[in-house]
Amino acid sequence: MSTDELRGGAPVAADAARRAPRTDGAAPVRSATPIILAATLLTALTVALTAFAAYLTIMVADTGIWKVVLGGATLVVVVLALVITRPLARGVRAQRAGTSALAAGDIVDARTFRHRAAQAGWIAMGACLPLVFVAIFTLFLLANDHAVQTTFFDVDFMAQSFGDVAIAFGQNVQIAILAEILVLVWGLLIAMARLLPGVAGRPIRWLATAYVDIFRAVPSIIVIYLVGFGLPLAGVPVLSEMSPMWAAVLALTLTYGAYVAEVYRAGIEGIHWSQVSAARSLGLSYGKTMRFVVVPQAVRRVTPPLLNDFIGLQKDTALVTVIGTVDAFTQAKIYASNYFNLSSVTVVAILFIIITIPQTRFVDRLLERDARRQRNKG
Repeated sequence: MSTDELRGGAPVAADAARRAPRTDGAAPVRSATPIILAATLLTALTVALTAFAAYLTIMVADTGIWKVVLGGATLVVVVLALVITRPLARGVRAQRAGTSALAAGDIVDARTFRHRAAQAGWIAMGACLPLVFVAIFTLFLLANDHAVQTTFFDVDFMAQSFGDVAIAFGQNVQIAILAEILVLVWGLLIAMARLLPGVAGRPIRWLATAYVDIFRAVPSIIVIYLVGFGLPLAGVPVLSEMSPMWAAVLALTLTYGAYVAEVYRAGIEGIHWSQVSAARSLGLSYGKTMRFVVVPQAVRRVTPPLLNDFIGLQKDTALVTVIGTVDAFTQAKIYASNYFNLSSVTVVAILFIIITIPQTRFVDRLLERDARRQRNKG
């Protein structure tokens, strides 16, 4: 046989080998039928549920803007649920093609089509879940003759209370900003106290450790209550004369100072020991080494977790209502008690969402940037 004949026969031999039954113990080609069936059932359920939610919205929802908003949203959801049938149809076709390829003995094509069918089924099921959530939430709003909607999402009452609640929300923002500034300084001091070297620093380390353990264990609302009512009751000079706002700032500083101190400490201890050794070999004292070498690097590392703690601090400013501070939650409770409707409290939740979610996404970007930087270094 000539070389040309060998070359010409190579593709034929390869194709024959691909179509030949596998006898080497390789795993069999599994069917994607269970995934396709599950996706079909979930898609049918999603279409039915969204259609039912759209029907109830038109028939039950209160007249006005909510009927327009909920009706438009549910109709869009129904359309999206119908669109999900497209990847599902592709999956069914791929499953049929895979079955045909397997019957013809083409193992490679059978596995390829099986993968495509399974992928299409998972895509359909993944797309169904958000739509099911929206439909269930809509049905929740319309429950009990749309009582949930009127109790929590009364648009007219939300508009009526928005002005006063937003003005009072400025108190929450002010408390959060002041507490964050103090926490940054106080937490760093506690972290440095926990890391003092030598026998001379041992008592201070013990004291700082006890502080961190205690204030991380006690709930924030208890600290706020003790500071806001306990200090004036005890008549402590200067501290007993603080306004409720400054009492809230002090309580949040004491609480979150313990959390931030641990974040600082983790960042400082994460700096390689060679940095400290190099600085000390150049004649820098321990204090200057921490100030000029270690702490600046540590702060850059711990910025994302610090921002996470500050997001929690902002939310905990709603707890200052227990000591009489007229914040957004307090103002919302006044409206709720006067009109027997909780839509004003929903306004508070929306305001916190507005200022918190952008910060959360910013933290995610910082974490992603740090991870990318570490991968590039590696």
